[in-house]
Amino acid sequence: MKYVCLGYIEPQKFETMSPSEQQSMLDECFSYDDELRKNGHFAGGEALQGSEAAVTLRWKDGKAVVTDGPYAETKEQLGGILILEARDLNHAIQLMSKHPGVKAGPFEIRPAADLGEMVRQSEQRRSGQGR
Repeated sequence: MKYVCLGYIEPQKFETMSPSEQQSMLDECFSYDDELRKNGHFAGGEALQGSEAAVTLRWKDGKAVVTDGPYAETKEQLGGILILEARDLNHAIQLMSKHPGVKAGPFEIRPAADLGEMVRQSEQRRSGQGR
């Protein structure tokens, strides 16, 4: 089963580390990611640029409206995502609890939703076969 792991970090935490601390943290994280890959648990992932580079889309008055950055005021900002393959939630927790990135901020772990059947039904409706 796939789990989406959202890694958070306090703003400026990484930037206030010394260069050697930054390199050490990155090396530890990338080494663990390699271990997850080797064992078939790393299904994908990306680091994110800072929230100052983000935009938020909302539907308002019949159209999409763009605002700068994330809208919510938080102490931590989303720093990246990791798609994890695990047997169950407990296995996902076990794998991610060893990830060095947890030292930089919390990870939220959510089961990925399987939309396969919903997509199939929608495709049938859109092709006219669902009537």
